[in-house]
Order: sequence, then structure tokens, then C-alpha cells
Amino acid sequence: MRLRAAAAACAGLTLQALGLALFLRGFFPLPVRSLPRRDPRGDPPAEPAPPGAGMVSNWTKIPPPLFKKVVIVLIDALRDDFVFGSKGKQFMPYTTQVVEKGTSYSFIAEVKPPTVTMPRIKALMTGSIPGFIDVIVNLNSPALLDDNLIWQAKTAGKRIIFYGDDTWLKLFPKHFVEYDGTTSFFVSDFTEVDDNVTRHLDRVLKREDWDLLILHYLGLDHIGHVTGPNSPLVGPKLREMDNILKKIHISLLSKEEASLPNLLVVCGDHGMSETGSHGGSSEGEVHTPLLFISSAFEKRSGPLTQPELVQQTDLASTLAVGLGLPISRNSVGNLILPVVGGKTMREQLRFVHLNGFQLSRLLQDNTPAYEKDPGYEHFKIAEKSHGNWIKLYLEGNNSEVLLNLGKKVLKQYLKALKTLSSSLSKQVAQYDMYSMMVGAVIIVEVLLLLLLSLPKALSSRAEFEVPLSPSLFSLLFYLMCLMLCAIHVIVCTSAESLCYFCSMSWLTAVGVMMLISALTCGILSALAKIFENSRLPVKNPVVSSWSEIDVLVLAGTIGHVLSLGASSFIEEEHQTWYFLINTLCLALCQELCRSNFLQKECDLQHRTTMKQNFDYISEASESKNIDIAAAGNSKLGKSISSAEFIKGSDKWISLASPWIILICCRLLRSLNQTGVQWAHRPDFGHWLTRGITEARFVYVFVLGIVFTGTKDLLKSQVISADSRVKSTGLWEVYSGLVLLAALLFRPHNLPVLVFCLLIQTMMTKYIWRPLKLDAAQITIMHYWFGQAFFYFQGNSNGIATVDVSAGFVGLESYVEIPAIFLTAFATYAGPLLWAIHLLCYLSSEMSRNSAAVSHGCFCYALIRSIPVTIYIVLVTGLRYHLFIWSVFSPKLLYEGVHVFITATVCLFFTAMDQNHSHKVQD
Repeated sequence: MRLRAAAAACAGLTLQALGLALFLRGFFPLPVRSLPRRDPRGDPPAEPAPPGAGMVSNWTKIPPPLFKKVVIVLIDALRDDFVFGSKGKQFMPYTTQVVEKGTSYSFIAEVKPPTVTMPRIKALMTGSIPGFIDVIVNLNSPALLDDNLIWQAKTAGKRIIFYGDDTWLKLFPKHFVEYDGTTSFFVSDFTEVDDNVTRHLDRVLKREDWDLLILHYLGLDHIGHVTGPNSPLVGPKLREMDNILKKIHISLLSKEEASLPNLLVVCGDHGMSETGSHGGSSEGEVHTPLLFISSAFEKRSGPLTQPELVQQTDLASTLAVGLGLPISRNSVGNLILPVVGGKTMREQLRFVHLNGFQLSRLLQDNTPAYEKDPGYEHFKIAEKSHGNWIKLYLEGNNSEVLLNLGKKVLKQYLKALKTLSSSLSKQVAQYDMYSMMVGAVIIVEVLLLLLLSLPKALSSRAEFEVPLSPSLFSLLFYLMCLMLCAIHVIVCTSAESLCYFCSMSWLTAVGVMMLISALTCGILSALAKIFENSRLPVKNPVVSSWSEIDVLVLAGTIGHVLSLGASSFIEEEHQTWYFLINTLCLALCQELCRSNFLQKECDLQHRTTMKQNFDYISEASESKNIDIAAAGNSKLGKSISSAEFIKGSDKWISLASPWIILICCRLLRSLNQTGVQWAHRPDFGHWLTRGITEARFVYVFVLGIVFTGTKDLLKSQVISADSRVKSTGLWEVYSGLVLLAALLFRPHNLPVLVFCLLIQTMMTKYIWRPLKLDAAQITIMHYWFGQAFFYFQGNSNGIATVDVSAGFVGLESYVEIPAIFLTAFATYAGPLLWAIHLLCYLSSEMSRNSAAVSHGCFCYALIRSIPVTIYIVLVTGLRYHLFIWSVFSPKLLYEGVHVFITATVCLFFTAMDQNHSHKVQD
């Protein structure tokens, strides 16, 4: 079966996308869990039994609540320096006074990436560390089924009221006796989103029919997304939050009873980066304030010290103790001891013993050799010492010996809690290696097939014979299928943990095994054919020399792929692309100078001889069924046309074009500071806004332009075979996408779009056409510039730089599908616009090279396939790296989305190439 290069590339990239999806599902599994949540009033562990016969502790129940009412004020994106820094002293005077001189305890809570809202709410309420893939489901939060504080409180009969981010309502449906949700994604709303929370306060604080009040304020996070942490809007918002905290605190104090005090908790779900976003692991994103304010605590005295660092997951255990509830079964947090420091020694020991028992049970459920874990050993030692303390206590010993022994046991427990929590945090997610390996095999095999098919794909006909029948009906194919199915049965029946690929139906699994077997047979068949052709004698062989651009392209591709193995290069990947496109501009400048000044005349006889040689070789190859790559024809055409001079002013514009492009790129670099090392550097501010009505008008124009272009494309495909109609339709579609990008870009990013159009125009008119570069070279240049413009937009390999505000341009409320599409388009606008421009340019050049579109599609798929294939191999080997979750995993998500987008682009390439292929066949 003969297949066009574009169709083969599209099919290969689609298979890679499926393999990558399977790999990602194995790489980002659900975190480890304990057994299903139990009855919250099940039997708790008793105090450790004292040594000796006849002595038994009478404390076998969960301790009673320490606080009557608890109010949790969660301020989204509240950084620690907003409270403890200069901004806190300036804009939050009441909170600062309470922290420095009031009855409070202050901490800095460390957040684990990804620093986005939904996983952080899970961490706060369950005490567990959510899986990294929760950053994907953050847009559509499903109900939380794990054991958590809200479920425990509701089951215990506590009345819970919630106002704020509606993510809570999705995670905890039917848990609140009263609630009012606000959307968290309409980021241009700074005021009403918080006013809708505060308007309930006066009424609720006067009532007595609630036990737990949760308030989630979003305004500060929205300000950060749109204007950044240093915006003049941050100060007034912090002052507003300070007044709210003052009102709540005074109300709680006025309603306290002698029996039980009330508690006010102030925290953030995550912080804010220097650009105002979040999702990554910078210090501003992972450090949030955590305040406990209650009259039960001692009043502060003396100089203020630096707040102690705790884990965000510690809040769930601490609140469970404070509310008299069981600690969530999946919690890896530790009790924050100062909060219960005012209780008796027996009560404190009881609290930490309950925490240690819960952590040790979680360790037993997830670690076969749990008895050898240092944390478990420390806990058993502390438990034994605790029993000795209880013996002295029950004997009525009130001497200083009892107090000192109690302090010693307390230290032993705290050491055990810390070690247990650390052990559990390290194994919080287990890799599904079988699913990862199956996906990786598919991806690697597709890449090998693309590489082996490269000479045929770039031939003058841009098509090749696919050995489908020999592969599918060979003995090797059936033997491989049987072997792989046997391996599948063995792995799935002996797997100790849940495997996603094993959970698929047997029909699907057999289909995947047949696909892997077919790809393997195809690779072996291609290798055999190459070996067979290499043994055939070739008369008058042509030695094709590599130009400087060819060497640069190869070296740049290899260098970029190798750089993906280092975390620092991933964090600063934009520097790699900036260097490559600058070097490319210099190489193009050299090529233009050589074309205009050094090659004045070409020997006509020499050209005639070369043409005759190529004709002879082509005839010989046709007779022997050997396909000569189109690269040879392009080199010949390039050598013939290199003597053509650019006359007049165009000549000097052509020579100046690389330098103008370099200047544009340098200006774009200073437009948006990205990466990690220099992200804090100042760049252009956001000084413009855009209205909903105006945006909708632009949407109408975009749809009109795209509709007109689509109509011309359908006309060229179905009614008329005129290439000019198809070219016009493509340019209209491209113009519509440019207009859409202009609408979605932040105002200060519009120069990126302007320079993109300028560079594309200059390179088309003054570089690519004069130099007569072949389709492969032009495709790789488009890919390089597309990658560079991805970073010129201000993107990085961190989740924090995703501009979610683009998904709400022209929308009054959150609509899931349009918001996801607009956000993805705005994020990958650079690569997309350069890819569509490539298609437009190659379609206009089909009169010179009839297979240009097919060549471009194949090269584009190959240049995208190489880095993602190598990267998944590197990530698999580095899965236990220190920065696997903060650096490598976000990059893997970016690569995955980019592959899916590229597969869609290649499908468009293939559709545009089909009309030409039918015409050639006719």
C-alpha cells in the first residue's frame, strides 16, 4: 500500500499521542491511599498500656473538642510576605498587631507543587499530598471521596457553613447546611467575587446555629493573575481582608463562653509568583501564612521571631484534634504542637499518640516492610516510653520526674511523627511502570519508523510503499503477539498494585499488543529493505554536501534534545531557543552574502553537466526501483539559483533582514521575563483593559474570516482544483487566527504578534524565496521560531505562566469547553501561528515543488517527535530525581499537550495535501 508522506506523518503522530496518553496515565497515577474511609466514630486506639499486670488506662475515646466554634478564612494566593513582610505592616495593621502582641501562633506553611487551588484544598482538608495530575482536573473538580475533615465533621453532627470558591461545593457536595459559591475562573472580577462572601458575614456571625464557618476569598488571586503581586490593587485588597479578619475576631471574642474558646484560622491555599501566577515551585508560590488566633493561647511577649516552617498538610491533623474528630486516614501531616501546648501533659501525649498511630497505620497499608521503617521504630519506642509515663501517672506520682519523662516522651513522639510523615510523603505516588513502558514502546517505535522512512518521505513523489501485508501476515507478527499477550497476562496477574493498562478490556489490550507487533515488524522490514538497497551497485553516485544551515539544524536539534536531561536547562529552555534562532539568523546572513557577492556567475556548462548526471541517475534508479531523495533536486535547484541576484533595493533589504530579525528578537526578549532565574526582573506592565462587548465583536469578525477561508478551502477541494483558491483560503484562515490571538493576548503582548508577522513577512520575501531553501529547511526554521515565540509570549515550563484569563475574554461566566480552547490557543499561539504560516507558504510554493506540503508535514511531525520521545525516556530514568515534580513533570505536561496540538496541525496538512495527491494520480 502506497502512502503519502503527510498521511504517514499524521498517522504516526496520532499513534504517538495515544502512546503518550498511556504514558502520562502511568506517570501521573492517583496517590497511594489507605483503606476506604471508616465510621468516624469507630474505636480509636487506647493509650499505650502501662507495663505490669493489673494496670489499665481508662482513656479509650477520642479527646473532646478544644474549641467551640472554628472560622477558617482562606485568602487565595496569600503569600507569606503579604502578612509577615512590609505589605502586612502597611496594609494589614490589625492582623500584624495580633501576630506580634496578641493571643496567636504564626507559622509559614510550605505547599507542595502543583500550587493550584483544587489540590491545595484537598491537602488542607485531608492532610494528604494530592497527585500532580490534579492540576489537570482542577478545571472540573470531582467530589472528594477520601476521608477528610469536612466529612468527619458532618458525620459527627457539626453544622458547617461555607461561602466562597465553588470548588469546595464540587469537592464536598451536600456537606454544608448553608453555602453560596462564587466562580474561581472569572479572573477579571476583583470586587464582586469577595463582596458575595462578605455580605453574609454580619448575619452569620450573630447566629449560634453553626460550628464551622469556612470563607474562601478569591479577589487577591484574581488581582495577581491580571496585574501581578506588585500592583497598586494589592494594597487595598489586603486592607479589605484585614478589616474582615478584625470583624470576625472581635465577634468571636464577644461570644466566647467560659467552657470553650473559639478559634480563627487564617491561611492561603498557595502563594503567588513574581509574575502573579501560581502552579510552580518558586518561593513565593510555596510559602503561605498560617495563623491560629484564639483566647486559649497565651499572649505574646518579647521580640517577634521568624515564624516556624510547617507543612500545609499539618492543618488537617491540628483541626481534627481541635474539633474533637478522628484524624483523616490518608493524612501525612503532623500535629502542630503549640496549638495544644496549653493542655495538660497527659492530653498532649494523647494527641500526639493518636497522630502517630494514624501515621503508622497508613504506613502499614502502603509499605510491606513497614516494621523496618525508622519512623515506625521511633513510634514504637515512644509508645513504650508513653506506657511507662502512664504507669507513673496512674500511681499518683506528681514529682518533677513525671514532668521530665513526659517532655522526653513528647520529643520522642515528635521525632517519630516527623520521620513517619517524611517516609509517607516520599511514597505518596507510585508509578504505574507497566503502563509507562507500553506507552513508551509505542512512542519509540513510531519515531524509528519516521526516521527510517525519511529518505522516501522526502523523495520527489513524497510517498512510499508501506509493507502492510508482509508485516500483518508474517510468522514473526503472530509470535510477537502471542509473546506480548503472555507477558501481559503474567504482569497483570502478579501485579501488587493497581495498573491502568491491566484494567482495560482484553480486547483493547490485545489491540495494543497487535499494534506494537505490527510496528516492530514494520521497523524490521524497513531495515531489511535499506540493507538490500545498500548492496545494489549505483553508477555515478552523487555526493551531496551539507550546507552550514543543514549542520546548524542538526546540531541545534541534537543539542536541544540533550539539554532536556538537566533541570536547569528545562527551567531556562527559552535561552536555548533564543540562542538557536540568533545563530540561525547569522547563518542566513552568511548565506545571503555568499549568494549576492561571492557567486557572481555560474558555469553554464557545469550546470548542464550536473543536470545530465541527475537525469541519468534518476533513470537508473527508476529501473532498479530505487527512490532518490528530493534533497538532491533541491540542492541542484539551489546551486542553479544561487547565481540569481536580487536587484535594486530588494538586495540590500534582503541583506539587512537577518539583522532586523535579530533586533526584533532582542526587543521581544525584554518584553516578558520568563524562566526561573530572571523571572523577577521587571518587564512591561499591563496598562490596558479589554471589555466583554468589544471582545464579542472581535469573535464575530474572527468567525466570519475563518468561515470565508474554510469556504474557499472546501471549494478548492471539492468543486475546483485551482491552487490559487486554496492558497487564498489558507491565508484567510491564518488571518482569522492572527486576529483571535490579538484578542486573547494581554495588551502588553501585542508587540509579540506584530513582530511575528513582521519576521514572517521578511523571511518569506527576502530570505526563503531568494535562497530557494527546500521544504525541510523551511519547516525546521518555522518550528524553531514557533518555539522561540512560545517563550516570547512569557510562557515557561512551569504551570504558573499559563494565562487562564485568556479563557474568559468575552465571557460573562465560566463555560468549560470555550475556556479550555481559548486558554490552550493563547498558550500555544506562537507555535500554532508559525505552523499555519508554514502550511500557507508551502501551499504557495507547490508550483516549484509539488511535494512541498507533504515534505513539510513529515518534517514537522519528525522534529516534534524527536524531543518528546527522548524526553519520556529521560523522565522515566529520572523519576526519582529531586526536581521530578517541580521541574520535569510540568515540562512533560507541556510536551504532551504540544504533541496533541501538533497531531491536529498535521491532520490539517494532510487534508490540504490530499487534493494534490489525487491530481497527481489522475
